[in-house]
Amino acid sequence: MHGAYKKRSGPISARVWREPVALPLRGFCVRRGSARTPPGKRIGARRAAGVRSPAIFDLQPQPVVRKDDLIDAVWQGRIVSDATLSSRINAARSALNDSGVTQRLIRTILRRGIRFVGAVLEEGVAAEPTGSELPGPSLPDRPSIAVLPFANMSGDPEQDYFADGMVEDIITGLSRISWLFVIARNSSFTYKGRAVDVKQVGRELGVRYVLEGSVRKVGNRVRITGQLIDAEDGSHLWADRYDRDLTDIFMLQDEITISVVAAIEPNLRRAEIERVKRKRPDNLDAYDFLLRALPDVYTFMPQGAAQGLPLLERALAAEPNYALAHGFAAWAHQTLFVRGGMHDENRVKAIVHSHAAIEHGSGDAMALALAGFTIGLVEHDHRLAEEIFAQALALSGSCVFAYAFGCVPAAYGGDAERAIDWGERAMRLSPLDTMSCIPQGVIGFGNFLLGRHEDAVAAGRRAVELNPHFSILHGWLAAPLAMLGRLDEAKAAAGRLMVLDPEFAIGRWSSTVGIAPGILEDVTEAMRLAGLPE
Repeated sequence: MHGAYKKRSGPISARVWREPVALPLRGFCVRRGSARTPPGKRIGARRAAGVRSPAIFDLQPQPVVRKDDLIDAVWQGRIVSDATLSSRINAARSALNDSGVTQRLIRTILRRGIRFVGAVLEEGVAAEPTGSELPGPSLPDRPSIAVLPFANMSGDPEQDYFADGMVEDIITGLSRISWLFVIARNSSFTYKGRAVDVKQVGRELGVRYVLEGSVRKVGNRVRITGQLIDAEDGSHLWADRYDRDLTDIFMLQDEITISVVAAIEPNLRRAEIERVKRKRPDNLDAYDFLLRALPDVYTFMPQGAAQGLPLLERALAAEPNYALAHGFAAWAHQTLFVRGGMHDENRVKAIVHSHAAIEHGSGDAMALALAGFTIGLVEHDHRLAEEIFAQALALSGSCVFAYAFGCVPAAYGGDAERAIDWGERAMRLSPLDTMSCIPQGVIGFGNFLLGRHEDAVAAGRRAVELNPHFSILHGWLAAPLAMLGRLDEAKAAAGRLMVLDPEFAIGRWSSTVGIAPGILEDVTEAMRLAGLPE
């Protein structure tokens, strides 16, 4: 019978499908011993789903399970987003041939929670292993990290509060990255004062990455080290050291927290991209499709955007409300519009995806930053763009994307000072990130607008070195070279732009990206002197 389960007596009774079903419920199951799960009314979801978890999925048709209770039971103190919860509920419905529209088996009760309403027949199953035999929690479907307590190397127990406070701030900062699954402080701090094996920590907490570090205070100086480790194989992904004067403890905590979080995010992104490359392409979810698209989108050029968009579309087909996928799709369509022929179809789609990212990404700083960037450059709504960037930074002060992308519409709008300031902040937070060519180039363009042409050339050359295949960087370099009278160098830079973007024209480009009237004449004159077509 469709939607029915069969019941039989046994040591542990459970509700199971008449035929085995591979449920995509990584982490989505109610643990054994829940007060809401009466004996004899459970399904062994770990066995049914083929996932490594000691938990049991409650298929009791009567009680309504509140969202908070579900998160507490399933993720056991970990910080998760509403999007992750919704994604797992949708995955469970899909596996049961249900949907959010029909809700035949898993029903959302407005303002109350979730209820299972399927017909049930009971059947006994073999007892599952208990105690030490149970494996650790399965990995979530997003990158996951635990921040271990930093070791106090000062020999002064009173310095523990400083190290612990900084770790707590780092956990909070990482939890604001919506695509990252972060273990709560109470769980990670159980390892305080213990010599641990990172691989074991990964297994026990169900995480892919571990951040550990140390604090050493000598006089009024403090040295903080941190290292990001792949818990699967023990390899080091990132390490850094911070030497500071210990003048204002709280200010120092904030500074180190922002620096560490900003450094970790792009390194995790790169690690995840490499991980997904090793996976079979027929075994991917929305997040994996997005990761596979990023190397192409990060080229900043239409050829890469065109290759990445089909993968982003597959991500959105799997998860239509995926804010970050909408954000990257908006960026890709913006790239195609500005540097790929200026087809109105791409402009419209860029705007649509931008507003979808805003609608679904109120808690996702990166998605909002991508949306603000696209709205500023393509829709030319600078007021809205500024509001979106402000919202992104309010969510996460370490969001490099907000500064790196926000500096571009600031520069094109004629606000050179803010463009340089935000570009420099982005470079300080993440100088080695893939997209650092953007803020570096904007620093050069902003200095050009202020008449500091030597500084503009120096910054422009560094930007070109970071990404010689990004066409507009050569235009930003050509302009100050021309104003310095170094026409041969200016024309050489202009020539490289035309090779990368043969259809480039000053007037079409300036109107497309919304160059402010107050700076339009200076920009046009400099680019014309460099030999670029009008």
